Amino acid sequence: MIATFVNCAAVIFGSILGLFLHTRINDSFKSIVYIGAGFMALVLGIKMSLETSRIVYLALALILGGILGEWWNIEGGILKLGEFLKDRFARKSSGKDFSYAFLTASVIFCVGAMALVGAFKAGVEGDYDLILTKSVMDGFMAIMLTAALGIGVGFSSLTILVYQGGLTLLAGVIKPMVNELLLGELTGVGGVLVIMIGINLIGLAKIKTANFLPALLIIVGLIFLEPVLPISL
Repeated sequence: MIATFVNCAAVIFGSILGLFLHTRINDSFKSIVYIGAGFMALVLGIKMSLETSRIVYLALALILGGILGEWWNIEGGILKLGEFLKDRFARKSSGKDFSYAFLTASVIFCVGAMALVGAFKAGVEGDYDLILTKSVMDGFMAIMLTAALGIGVGFSSLTILVYQGGLTLLAGVIKPMVNELLLGELTGVGGVLVIMIGINLIGLAKIKTANFLPALLIIVGLIFLEPVLPISL
């Protein structure tokens, strides 16, 4: 768990630095930071999405996952959690973007394979290198996201603690399920979600990214069922 604590600390520290910029730049400069963060997310998402080798699975996971997420209103639930955190712990002046910042940062920091594999290595092998590398990357990303979106980004450390920390504790159970194909497909789906975030940040569209989170579970199911499925591409 120590590596996850370091990851959370890196996000908090990065958010503090980013908040210093957020409170000292005007709206026109914030829009530039939005665009910069958006294109960074696009580049990261495209790189991740190219890891997929099962295009049909990716399409099915996104479509079915999006339908389920819309039905369950996952994004609405996460935004309500963000509002709860703002009411309890943040200043009223933190603004209406708090929940959106919390949502966006939580998805970016948790959907990648680095979170899964890093937690696995930390929990089973005691190897913290991957999560520590991720911590550095997340810290720099937190600076840019907080400069654009505000302090809600820092509270995504709670999501990292629960998700990544939980995976670390459950690593022994996850170990037999993890293979190269599964990691590649999870990374591919996660990459598409990050691309959606980039599109939102740039302002090209308003996509309810969190409603597509069930796609991560569906892609896992498709990989496990692949031996009995009629398609594999």
